[in-house]
Amino acid sequence: MTEYDPQAIERKWQARWNADRAFEADADPAKPKYYVLEMLPYPSGTMHMGHMRNYTIGDVVARYKRMCGFHVMHPMGWDAFGLPAENAAIERGIHPREWTNTNIESFKRVLHRFGFSYDWRREISTCEPEYYRWNQWFFLRMLERGIAYRKRSRVNWCPKCQTVLANEQVVNGCCWRHEDTQVETKEIEQWFLRITKYADELLRSLDQLEGEWPERVIAMQRNWIGKSQGTRARFAVDGLEGASIEVFTTRVDTIYGASALILAPEHPLLSRLVAGVEGQAEIEENVQRLQKRLTRAADIATAEKEGFFVGRYVVNPFNGEKIPIWVGNFVLMEYGTGAVMCVPAHDERDFEFATKYGLAIPIVVQPAEGKELTPETLRAAFTEYGRSVNSGPYTGFSSEKAIEIMTADAVSRGFGKGEIIFRLKDWGISRQRYWGTPIPVLYCERCGMIPVPDEDLPVVLPPMAKFSGVGQSPLASVPEFVDVKCPKCGGAARRETDTMDTFIDSSWYFYRYADAHNDKAPFDPALVRYWLPVDQYIGGIVHAILHLLYTRFFCKVMRDLGLVNHGEPVKRLFTQGLVLKGGTAMSKSKGNVVGAEEMAEKYGCDTGRLYTLFAAPPEKDLEWSEQAIEGCSRFLQRMHRLVSRHAESLGGVPAGTRFDVSLGSATPKEKALLRKTHQVLRRVTNDFEIRWHFNSATALLMEMVNEIHAQEPLEEGARPAVAREVFELLILMLAPMAPHLAEELWEMLGHTGETLAHAPWPKFAPELAAEDQVEVPVQINGRVRGKIQVESGLFEEELKKRALSEPKIAKLLDGLRVIKVIVVPDKLVNVVVG
Repeated sequence: MTEYDPQAIERKWQARWNADRAFEADADPAKPKYYVLEMLPYPSGTMHMGHMRNYTIGDVVARYKRMCGFHVMHPMGWDAFGLPAENAAIERGIHPREWTNTNIESFKRVLHRFGFSYDWRREISTCEPEYYRWNQWFFLRMLERGIAYRKRSRVNWCPKCQTVLANEQVVNGCCWRHEDTQVETKEIEQWFLRITKYADELLRSLDQLEGEWPERVIAMQRNWIGKSQGTRARFAVDGLEGASIEVFTTRVDTIYGASALILAPEHPLLSRLVAGVEGQAEIEENVQRLQKRLTRAADIATAEKEGFFVGRYVVNPFNGEKIPIWVGNFVLMEYGTGAVMCVPAHDERDFEFATKYGLAIPIVVQPAEGKELTPETLRAAFTEYGRSVNSGPYTGFSSEKAIEIMTADAVSRGFGKGEIIFRLKDWGISRQRYWGTPIPVLYCERCGMIPVPDEDLPVVLPPMAKFSGVGQSPLASVPEFVDVKCPKCGGAARRETDTMDTFIDSSWYFYRYADAHNDKAPFDPALVRYWLPVDQYIGGIVHAILHLLYTRFFCKVMRDLGLVNHGEPVKRLFTQGLVLKGGTAMSKSKGNVVGAEEMAEKYGCDTGRLYTLFAAPPEKDLEWSEQAIEGCSRFLQRMHRLVSRHAESLGGVPAGTRFDVSLGSATPKEKALLRKTHQVLRRVTNDFEIRWHFNSATALLMEMVNEIHAQEPLEEGARPAVAREVFELLILMLAPMAPHLAEELWEMLGHTGETLAHAPWPKFAPELAAEDQVEVPVQINGRVRGKIQVESGLFEEELKKRALSEPKIAKLLDGLRVIKVIVVPDKLVNVVVG
């Protein structure tokens, strides 16, 4: 009996897979395809076990789908541009390319070592000209269609660095490099992509992702897009001829309760408003102070409200009352109109502001039921719909009716209109950094802004630049890059020195995988039609909003360019939990990482893979435990001993033999072994196919090994054909999770032909896999309406199907809308109806 040497076994089978080109797949319309993808990794430092969970889950899915007969594309590449590499260049005195490529080689070595089944022919790196050329090509197509445009915009600015900062470089309102330097806001020219053109479609098409994407991701995207239906109303400025301020509100029914109008510090009318008022100098000083202070949308809820009166009033268009104009730090120009009406009694933020500054708090909506609100008892804003009061001719209407009538009246009286707005704003893609895609635009004094012609792409980053991190983009200091001839008039021109947001790189990369080395186009549409959309995308919840929103936007743009024939890039999304150590996510900065290579040296890669699958359901966070990983190591050693101990005795039974004796003629031991094996196979198949409970599947295999040990010696009462079937099914089930050991055990049992990479997934025998019968109550909205008899161990989807098809339940549900079905296997089915 041989000893289990994981490192030797892993090297052996990785070499075999490489020699066999086991994981390469080319488009073949005759075969069903499956495209599984983990989110594009940023190669920073060395890989740790926190990284590995994502790739392990993806690899299990890829291997399982191959075994199920799918033509699987499982690619890998590198999100190689970005701020951290440029920071490393500044700090270490090296080039970002050197830093990036060193990390890529390190990451790639570890991914190879763990046996992940990637088609490495498709590898991409976004910092290479052959990739970012097509970023530039897409930009030019969007520029032609008015999707890409340039305007002045407010950005984060560090006065000490004299440079623009990305949001992630702002820490507690200060520069990431100078903790004593408050970040300011500044207006500069920036490039944008008009994602708002697709806002309504981005929102609507989320409906087709329901059930395939996590509910919270869909909710986060809906909130980020933020569609609001409301009323735009115009308030005339008292005493300032022709001046007015517009506000957008979803609750025009509360306008009689407005006690102030509050402007953003950057509101364009402010300079005119404060001209000539008493205390002008002090007001202007306060405006400048708030303009310089960084206030982000994410901080508004928790930031202390601050504001001041500007010395003028507006006229409420509905009742003619004058209300004061204030400036507030919680009103942002990029949302709505940059002005809000302050209705303290019916908005929590306004209540806090009015309480602090002593503004009136008139009540204009009362609850539809219950105790009436009074100024004396009001301790918090009442924000629900109710019944209008103190609202002139609209008093007595429900909030919904008041909104309808008041909006119509605003239109007929000429001071307002109904409107739909979105929280989503256009995507600012300009970065004053070196390590990114150059924006392919020239500026000529005669011709103005000129797109770089397609034939001159790619605009390549110069190999050398000063990485001081101070002032404008480092590219501006490279004359051979900046100074060019205008392609239109031949005169002197200069290049754009901003680079693109690296979210551009990751917004379309999975299309490039389908045709990774095309030098004539971003990809061949025919290849994309075969492989795309992505069937299964796997990554962290941290990318739930921006990355996924931008990929969806790019897909719709590519569709409108005629490059793709679908509107959503990803069919199914899975967001895995974090790997924690000491209660916090693994991170080099926290000093709590477990190195992937270090772990592989100690236990073997299969042990590391199995542990990340077994320690918690894949969607939950996993707390690293040395004791638990040792348990996984012992299990694999036990598997190796078990098979190697019996391999010789099974040599007389041909590989692949299945026991062809009915249960009636089987011995008690054979019945127990076969029943247990096929029951486990049925449940593991369900875990892989439907639930993704890889932790449960691993536990079932451990339980099965225990059952085999309980039946030892197998030779007494179990024929070799039974033992072979049990071992082979066990190995096949193990193969997606611990592929190296599974291959070794498979060979041990006499399989010397193809590897397990394309072995067919086994089918369970229904008569052997049947479980004992149990009675399961079926509820409708929590009330028991019937019971069904089903076999024990029936999984959620099948149990749900049985419950809904039960005649009594089906009759009760006729005509009702089923909102959700909650299933507790073996115990309960609850149907929630609306």
